[in-house]
Amino acid sequence: MVSGPEIRRLLQPPRGSFFVFGPRGSGKSTWLRRHFASATYVDLLDERLFHSYLTDPGLFGARLEALPPGSRVVVDEIQRLPALLNEVHRFIEGRRLQFALSGSSARKLRKAGTNLLAGRAVRKALFPLLPEELGAQFDLGSVLRHGSLALVWARGGDRETLEAYVQTYLREEIQAEALVRNLAGFARFLPVAALFHGQVLNAASLARDAGVSRTTVLGYLEILEDTLLAHRLLAYEGRLRVKEKRHPKLYWIDPGIARAARRRFGRVLDEERGALFEGWVATVLQAYRSYRGLFDDWNYWAPTEAHALEVDFLLWRDEACVAIEAKASARLRPEATKGLRAFAGSYTGKRRPRLIVVYLGTERLRTPEGIDVLPVRAFLDAVERGELF
Repeated sequence: MVSGPEIRRLLQPPRGSFFVFGPRGSGKSTWLRRHFASATYVDLLDERLFHSYLTDPGLFGARLEALPPGSRVVVDEIQRLPALLNEVHRFIEGRRLQFALSGSSARKLRKAGTNLLAGRAVRKALFPLLPEELGAQFDLGSVLRHGSLALVWARGGDRETLEAYVQTYLREEIQAEALVRNLAGFARFLPVAALFHGQVLNAASLARDAGVSRTTVLGYLEILEDTLLAHRLLAYEGRLRVKEKRHPKLYWIDPGIARAARRRFGRVLDEERGALFEGWVATVLQAYRSYRGLFDDWNYWAPTEAHALEVDFLLWRDEACVAIEAKASARLRPEATKGLRAFAGSYTGKRRPRLIVVYLGTERLRTPEGIDVLPVRAFLDAVERGELF
Protein backbone atom coordinates (compact mmCIF):
# COMPACT_ATOMS: atom_id res chain seq x y z
CA MET A 1 0.00 0.00 0.00
CA VAL A 2 2.69 2.50 0.91
CA SER A 3 5.15 1.65 -1.85
CA GLY A 4 4.97 2.35 -5.55
CA PRO A 5 5.17 5.39 -7.86
CA GLU A 6 3.99 8.85 -6.94
CA ILE A 7 0.20 9.09 -7.03
CA ARG A 8 -1.07 11.71 -9.46
CA ARG A 9 -4.50 13.08 -8.56
CA LEU A 10 -7.22 13.53 -11.18
CA LEU A 11 -8.30 16.92 -9.87
CA GLN A 12 -6.90 19.69 -12.05
CA PRO A 13 -6.64 23.25 -10.71
CA PRO A 14 -9.01 25.67 -12.44
CA ARG A 15 -7.99 29.06 -13.67
CA GLY A 16 -8.42 32.02 -11.38
CA SER A 17 -9.40 31.77 -7.74
CA PHE A 18 -11.01 28.67 -6.27
CA PHE A 19 -11.85 26.73 -3.13
CA VAL A 20 -10.85 23.08 -2.84
CA PHE A 21 -12.76 21.19 -0.16
CA GLY A 22 -12.23 17.64 0.98
CA PRO A 23 -12.40 15.57 4.16
CA ARG A 24 -9.52 15.83 6.58
CA GLY A 25 -6.66 13.66 5.33
CA SER A 26 -7.73 13.62 1.68
CA GLY A 27 -4.43 15.13 0.52
CA LYS A 28 -5.41 18.76 -0.12
CA SER A 29 -2.16 20.24 1.21
CA THR A 30 -0.02 17.83 -0.81
CA TRP A 31 -2.05 18.59 -3.93
CA LEU A 32 -1.74 22.35 -3.43
CA ARG A 33 2.02 22.24 -2.89
CA ARG A 34 2.47 20.06 -5.97
CA HIS A 35 0.52 22.38 -8.26
CA PHE A 36 1.55 25.71 -6.74
CA ALA A 37 5.11 25.19 -5.59
CA SER A 38 6.10 28.81 -6.30
CA ALA A 39 2.98 30.44 -4.80
CA THR A 40 2.86 32.45 -1.60
CA TYR A 41 1.73 29.85 0.95
CA VAL A 42 -0.31 30.65 4.04
CA ASP A 43 -0.72 27.61 6.29
CA LEU A 44 -3.35 28.28 8.95
CA LEU A 45 -2.46 25.03 10.69
CA ASP A 46 0.71 26.85 11.73
CA GLU A 47 -0.47 27.94 15.18
CA ARG A 48 1.95 30.84 15.37
CA LEU A 49 0.74 32.26 12.06
CA PHE A 50 -2.87 31.50 12.93
CA HIS A 51 -2.72 33.48 16.19
CA SER A 52 -0.94 36.42 14.59
CA TYR A 53 -3.68 36.75 11.94
CA LEU A 54 -6.38 36.06 14.53
CA THR A 55 -5.28 38.98 16.68
CA ASP A 56 -4.42 41.27 13.76
CA PRO A 57 -6.04 40.35 10.40
CA GLY A 58 -4.40 43.43 8.93
CA LEU A 59 -1.09 41.53 8.87
CA PHE A 60 -2.57 39.24 6.23
CA GLY A 61 -3.55 42.24 4.09
CA ALA A 62 -0.09 43.77 4.50
CA ARG A 63 1.50 40.55 3.27
CA LEU A 64 -0.76 40.52 0.22
CA GLU A 65 -0.07 44.20 -0.47
CA ALA A 66 3.60 43.38 -1.04
CA LEU A 67 2.83 40.90 -3.85
CA PRO A 68 2.86 41.84 -7.54
CA PRO A 69 -0.56 42.01 -9.25
CA GLY A 70 -1.72 38.64 -10.57
CA SER A 71 0.29 36.63 -8.03
CA ARG A 72 -0.96 33.23 -6.83
CA VAL A 73 -1.66 32.82 -3.11
CA VAL A 74 -2.50 29.54 -1.35
CA VAL A 75 -4.39 29.68 1.95
CA ASP A 76 -4.59 26.24 3.57
CA GLU A 77 -7.46 25.51 6.03
CA ILE A 78 -9.22 28.81 5.38
CA GLN A 79 -12.20 27.77 7.55
CA ARG A 80 -10.06 28.39 10.64
CA LEU A 81 -10.16 32.15 9.96
CA PRO A 82 -13.16 33.04 7.78
CA ALA A 83 -12.57 36.75 8.40
CA LEU A 84 -9.57 36.57 6.05
CA LEU A 85 -11.96 36.16 3.14
CA ASN A 86 -12.75 39.86 3.36
CA GLU A 87 -9.13 40.58 2.43
CA VAL A 88 -9.15 37.81 -0.18
CA HIS A 89 -12.17 39.45 -1.79
CA ARG A 90 -10.50 42.86 -1.74
CA PHE A 91 -7.30 41.64 -3.36
CA ILE A 92 -9.10 39.63 -6.04
CA GLU A 93 -10.92 42.79 -7.03
CA GLY A 94 -8.18 45.36 -6.50
CA ARG A 95 -4.93 43.56 -7.36
CA ARG A 96 -6.14 40.60 -9.43
CA LEU A 97 -4.46 38.17 -7.05
CA GLN A 98 -5.42 34.53 -7.63
CA PHE A 99 -6.23 32.46 -4.56
CA ALA A 100 -6.33 28.73 -3.95
CA LEU A 101 -8.27 28.25 -0.71
CA SER A 102 -8.49 24.84 0.94
CA GLY A 103 -10.70 23.57 3.74
CA SER A 104 -12.32 20.51 5.24
CA SER A 105 -15.65 22.26 5.82
CA ALA A 106 -17.63 25.11 4.34
CA ARG A 107 -19.88 25.22 7.41
CA LYS A 108 -17.93 27.79 9.38
CA LEU A 109 -17.46 29.93 6.29
CA ARG A 110 -21.22 30.01 5.68
CA LYS A 111 -21.97 30.72 9.35
CA ALA A 112 -19.58 33.67 9.19
CA GLY A 113 -21.68 35.12 6.36
CA THR A 114 -18.85 35.09 3.83
CA ASN A 115 -21.00 33.55 1.07
CA LEU A 116 -17.84 31.91 -0.31
CA LEU A 117 -16.77 35.13 -2.09
CA ALA A 118 -20.13 35.48 -3.87
CA GLY A 119 -19.10 33.46 -6.90
CA ARG A 120 -15.67 35.01 -7.36
CA ALA A 121 -14.04 31.65 -6.61
CA VAL A 122 -15.27 28.34 -8.01
CA ARG A 123 -15.64 25.28 -5.76
CA LYS A 124 -13.74 22.05 -6.29
CA ALA A 125 -13.56 18.87 -4.20
CA LEU A 126 -10.87 16.28 -3.49
CA PHE A 127 -12.02 12.71 -2.86
CA PRO A 128 -10.39 9.56 -1.51
CA LEU A 129 -7.94 7.93 -3.89
CA LEU A 130 -9.56 6.37 -6.96
CA PRO A 131 -8.51 3.21 -8.84
CA GLU A 132 -7.37 5.34 -11.78
CA GLU A 133 -5.08 7.28 -9.44
CA LEU A 134 -3.76 4.22 -7.62
CA GLY A 135 -3.07 2.21 -10.78
CA ALA A 136 -1.36 -1.07 -9.96
CA GLN A 137 -1.63 -0.30 -6.23
CA PHE A 138 -5.43 -0.55 -6.34
CA ASP A 139 -6.86 -3.53 -4.48
CA LEU A 140 -10.60 -3.60 -3.90
CA GLY A 141 -10.32 -5.83 -0.84
CA SER A 142 -7.94 -3.39 0.84
CA VAL A 143 -10.11 -0.41 -0.10
CA LEU A 144 -13.25 -1.99 1.37
CA ARG A 145 -11.37 -2.87 4.56
CA HIS A 146 -9.20 0.22 5.13
CA GLY A 147 -10.58 2.78 2.71
CA SER A 148 -8.49 4.90 0.34
CA LEU A 149 -8.23 8.25 2.09
CA ALA A 150 -4.76 9.57 1.19
CA LEU A 151 -3.60 9.88 4.82
CA VAL A 152 -4.68 6.33 5.69
CA TRP A 153 -3.40 4.81 2.44
CA ALA A 154 0.04 6.38 2.88
CA ARG A 155 0.34 4.77 6.32
CA GLY A 156 -0.66 1.30 5.15
CA GLY A 157 -4.24 1.37 6.41
CA ASP A 158 -3.18 0.40 9.92
CA ARG A 159 -5.66 0.32 12.79
CA GLU A 160 -3.89 3.05 14.77
CA THR A 161 -4.26 5.55 11.92
CA LEU A 162 -7.95 4.78 11.45
CA GLU A 163 -8.65 5.00 15.19
CA ALA A 164 -6.73 8.26 15.43
CA TYR A 165 -8.61 9.68 12.44
CA VAL A 166 -11.98 9.40 14.18
CA GLN A 167 -10.63 10.83 17.44
CA THR A 168 -8.87 13.68 15.63
CA TYR A 169 -12.08 14.42 13.73
CA LEU A 170 -14.00 14.70 17.01
CA ARG A 171 -11.32 16.76 18.71
CA GLU A 172 -10.16 19.12 15.95
CA GLU A 173 -13.06 19.25 13.51
CA ILE A 174 -16.01 19.13 15.88
CA GLN A 175 -14.87 20.30 19.32
CA ALA A 176 -12.23 22.83 18.31
CA GLU A 177 -14.52 24.45 15.73
CA ALA A 178 -17.44 24.37 18.20
CA LEU A 179 -19.73 22.74 15.65
CA VAL A 180 -21.84 21.05 18.36
CA ARG A 181 -22.73 21.89 21.96
CA ASN A 182 -22.98 18.27 23.07
CA LEU A 183 -19.79 16.50 22.01
CA ALA A 184 -20.76 13.31 23.89
CA GLY A 185 -24.03 13.15 21.96
CA PHE A 186 -22.22 13.58 18.65
CA ALA A 187 -19.71 10.88 19.64
CA ARG A 188 -22.63 8.50 20.30
CA PHE A 189 -24.21 9.51 17.00
CA LEU A 190 -21.19 8.66 14.81
CA PRO A 191 -21.19 4.83 15.15
CA VAL A 192 -24.97 4.74 14.80
CA ALA A 193 -24.78 6.84 11.63
CA ALA A 194 -22.12 4.46 10.32
CA LEU A 195 -24.65 1.63 10.66
CA PHE A 196 -26.81 3.49 8.12
CA HIS A 197 -24.03 3.52 5.50
CA GLY A 198 -25.75 2.59 2.23
CA GLN A 199 -29.16 2.49 3.94
CA VAL A 200 -32.33 4.55 3.77
CA LEU A 201 -32.21 7.02 6.64
CA ASN A 202 -34.63 6.78 9.53
CA ALA A 203 -33.95 9.88 11.60
CA ALA A 204 -36.25 8.80 14.44
CA SER A 205 -34.48 5.45 14.80
CA LEU A 206 -31.07 7.09 14.57
CA ALA A 207 -32.03 9.62 17.24
CA ARG A 208 -33.35 6.91 19.57
CA ASP A 209 -30.20 4.81 19.28
CA ALA A 210 -27.91 7.83 19.75
CA GLY A 211 -29.89 9.14 22.71
CA VAL A 212 -30.56 12.57 21.23
CA SER A 213 -33.56 14.31 19.71
CA ARG A 214 -34.60 13.93 16.09
CA THR A 215 -33.93 17.63 15.48
CA THR A 216 -30.43 17.19 16.88
CA VAL A 217 -29.81 14.20 14.60
CA LEU A 218 -30.82 16.24 11.55
CA GLY A 219 -28.26 18.86 12.61
CA TYR A 220 -25.61 16.19 13.10
CA LEU A 221 -26.27 14.82 9.62
CA GLU A 222 -25.71 18.29 8.21
CA ILE A 223 -22.37 18.42 10.04
CA LEU A 224 -21.33 15.08 8.52
CA GLU A 225 -22.13 16.49 5.09
CA ASP A 226 -20.51 19.87 5.73
CA THR A 227 -17.31 18.20 6.92
CA LEU A 228 -17.48 16.05 3.77
CA LEU A 229 -17.51 12.69 5.53
CA ALA A 230 -20.92 11.68 4.20
CA HIS A 231 -23.68 12.71 1.85
CA ARG A 232 -27.36 12.00 1.41
CA LEU A 233 -28.74 10.67 -1.86
CA LEU A 234 -32.32 11.69 -2.54
CA ALA A 235 -35.03 9.38 -3.80
CA TYR A 236 -36.20 9.71 -7.39
CA GLU A 237 -39.51 11.54 -7.54
CA GLY A 238 -40.40 11.26 -11.21
CA ARG A 239 -43.94 10.81 -12.41
CA LEU A 240 -44.00 7.05 -12.42
CA ARG A 241 -46.96 4.74 -11.99
CA VAL A 242 -45.80 3.92 -8.48
CA LYS A 243 -45.14 6.10 -5.47
CA GLU A 244 -41.45 6.41 -4.55
CA LYS A 245 -39.95 6.58 -1.10
CA ARG A 246 -38.93 10.06 -0.11
CA HIS A 247 -36.36 9.32 2.61
CA PRO A 248 -32.75 9.80 1.47
CA LYS A 249 -29.99 7.20 1.67
CA LEU A 250 -26.79 7.92 3.58
CA TYR A 251 -23.34 7.23 2.16
CA TRP A 252 -20.05 7.79 3.95
CA ILE A 253 -17.28 9.05 1.72
CA ASP A 254 -14.88 6.21 2.54
CA PRO A 255 -15.43 2.60 3.66
CA GLY A 256 -12.46 2.67 6.04
CA ILE A 257 -13.77 5.71 7.90
CA ALA A 258 -17.29 4.27 8.06
CA ARG A 259 -15.85 1.08 9.59
CA ALA A 260 -13.58 3.00 11.98
CA ALA A 261 -16.56 4.97 13.28
CA ARG A 262 -18.04 1.60 14.31
CA ARG A 263 -14.65 0.36 15.60
CA ARG A 264 -14.43 -2.28 12.88
CA PHE A 265 -10.82 -2.88 11.85
CA GLY A 266 -10.51 -6.57 11.04
CA ARG A 267 -11.48 -8.44 7.90
CA VAL A 268 -14.66 -7.37 6.13
CA LEU A 269 -17.56 -9.54 7.25
CA ASP A 270 -20.11 -10.90 4.79
CA GLU A 271 -22.92 -8.87 6.35
CA GLU A 272 -21.10 -5.56 5.82
CA ARG A 273 -19.57 -6.19 2.39
CA GLY A 274 -22.69 -5.23 0.43
CA ALA A 275 -23.06 -1.78 1.99
CA LEU A 276 -19.31 -1.11 1.78
CA PHE A 277 -19.20 -2.05 -1.90
CA GLU A 278 -22.28 0.01 -2.73
CA GLY A 279 -20.88 2.97 -0.80
CA TRP A 280 -17.54 2.71 -2.61
CA VAL A 281 -19.32 2.72 -5.98
CA ALA A 282 -21.22 5.82 -4.81
CA THR A 283 -17.94 7.61 -4.01
CA VAL A 284 -16.42 6.65 -7.37
CA LEU A 285 -19.46 8.04 -9.19
CA GLN A 286 -19.52 11.19 -7.08
CA ALA A 287 -15.82 11.81 -7.70
CA TYR A 288 -16.12 11.47 -11.49
CA ARG A 289 -19.12 13.77 -11.47
CA SER A 290 -16.96 16.37 -9.72
CA TYR A 291 -13.73 15.80 -11.67
CA ARG A 292 -15.08 15.17 -15.18
CA GLY A 293 -18.79 16.00 -15.24
CA LEU A 294 -19.79 12.35 -15.67
CA PHE A 295 -23.46 13.18 -14.99
CA ASP A 296 -25.64 16.13 -14.03
CA ASP A 297 -27.73 14.72 -11.18
CA TRP A 298 -28.43 11.43 -9.42
CA ASN A 299 -30.93 9.61 -7.21
CA TYR A 300 -31.86 6.17 -6.01
CA TRP A 301 -35.21 4.46 -6.73
CA ALA A 302 -37.39 2.38 -4.43
CA PRO A 303 -41.19 2.14 -4.78
CA THR A 304 -43.06 2.06 -1.49
CA GLU A 305 -45.38 -0.70 -2.68
CA ALA A 306 -42.59 -3.26 -3.05
CA HIS A 307 -39.96 -3.27 -0.29
CA ALA A 308 -37.70 -5.75 -2.10
CA LEU A 309 -37.33 -3.52 -5.17
CA GLU A 310 -34.61 -0.91 -5.42
CA VAL A 311 -32.15 0.60 -7.86
CA ASP A 312 -29.03 1.91 -6.15
CA PHE A 313 -28.20 4.76 -8.53
CA LEU A 314 -29.97 6.66 -11.28
CA LEU A 315 -27.59 8.94 -13.16
CA TRP A 316 -29.02 11.74 -15.28
CA ARG A 317 -27.45 13.69 -18.14
CA ASP A 318 -29.73 15.77 -20.34
CA GLU A 319 -32.57 13.36 -21.21
CA ALA A 320 -30.47 10.22 -20.75
CA CYS A 321 -30.63 7.94 -17.70
CA VAL A 322 -28.29 5.20 -16.49
CA ALA A 323 -29.61 2.87 -13.76
CA ILE A 324 -26.92 1.05 -11.76
CA GLU A 325 -27.20 -1.76 -9.24
CA ALA A 326 -24.09 -2.64 -7.18
CA LYS A 327 -23.85 -6.26 -6.04
CA ALA A 328 -21.02 -7.53 -3.82
CA SER A 329 -21.26 -11.04 -5.21
CA ALA A 330 -19.18 -13.02 -7.67
CA ARG A 331 -22.28 -14.74 -9.06
CA LEU A 332 -25.20 -13.13 -10.85
CA ARG A 333 -28.38 -14.18 -9.11
CA PRO A 334 -31.84 -13.61 -10.68
CA GLU A 335 -32.84 -11.17 -7.93
CA ALA A 336 -29.87 -8.93 -8.81
CA THR A 337 -31.74 -7.55 -11.83
CA LYS A 338 -35.22 -7.43 -10.33
CA GLY A 339 -35.12 -3.77 -9.38
CA LEU A 340 -33.65 -2.69 -12.72
CA ARG A 341 -36.37 -4.56 -14.62
CA ALA A 342 -39.08 -2.99 -12.46
CA PHE A 343 -37.67 0.50 -12.94
CA ALA A 344 -37.34 0.06 -16.71
CA GLY A 345 -40.93 -1.16 -16.88
CA SER A 346 -42.20 1.91 -15.03
CA TYR A 347 -40.00 4.54 -16.65
CA THR A 348 -41.80 7.05 -18.86
CA GLY A 349 -38.87 9.04 -20.22
CA LYS A 350 -38.29 9.63 -23.92
CA ARG A 351 -35.18 7.45 -24.08
CA ARG A 352 -34.86 3.95 -22.71
CA PRO A 353 -32.50 3.97 -19.70
CA ARG A 354 -29.27 2.02 -19.81
CA LEU A 355 -29.35 -0.72 -17.17
CA ILE A 356 -26.15 -1.90 -15.44
CA VAL A 357 -25.24 -4.37 -12.73
CA VAL A 358 -21.69 -4.01 -11.39
CA TYR A 359 -20.56 -7.10 -9.50
CA LEU A 360 -17.52 -8.98 -8.21
CA GLY A 361 -17.55 -11.65 -10.92
CA THR A 362 -15.14 -11.86 -13.84
CA GLU A 363 -17.49 -12.35 -16.82
CA ARG A 364 -19.08 -9.53 -18.77
CA LEU A 365 -22.68 -10.50 -19.60
CA ARG A 366 -25.84 -9.13 -21.20
CA THR A 367 -29.25 -10.41 -20.15
CA PRO A 368 -32.20 -10.92 -22.53
CA GLU A 369 -33.75 -7.73 -21.08
CA GLY A 370 -30.71 -5.73 -22.21
CA ILE A 371 -29.05 -5.38 -18.81
CA ASP A 372 -25.25 -5.02 -18.94
CA VAL A 373 -23.57 -7.08 -16.21
CA LEU A 374 -20.11 -5.63 -15.66
CA PRO A 375 -17.20 -6.85 -13.53
CA VAL A 376 -15.65 -4.09 -11.43
CA ARG A 377 -12.79 -3.51 -13.87
CA ALA A 378 -15.10 -3.20 -16.88
CA PHE A 379 -17.34 -0.82 -14.94
CA LEU A 380 -14.35 1.33 -13.94
CA ASP A 381 -13.14 1.41 -17.56
CA ALA A 382 -16.53 2.76 -18.66
CA VAL A 383 -16.53 5.37 -15.86
CA GLU A 384 -12.95 6.45 -16.50
CA ARG A 385 -13.54 6.83 -20.25
CA GLY A 386 -16.89 8.57 -19.75
CA GLU A 387 -18.76 5.81 -21.58
CA LEU A 388 -21.62 5.06 -19.19
CA PHE A 389 -24.18 6.96 -21.27
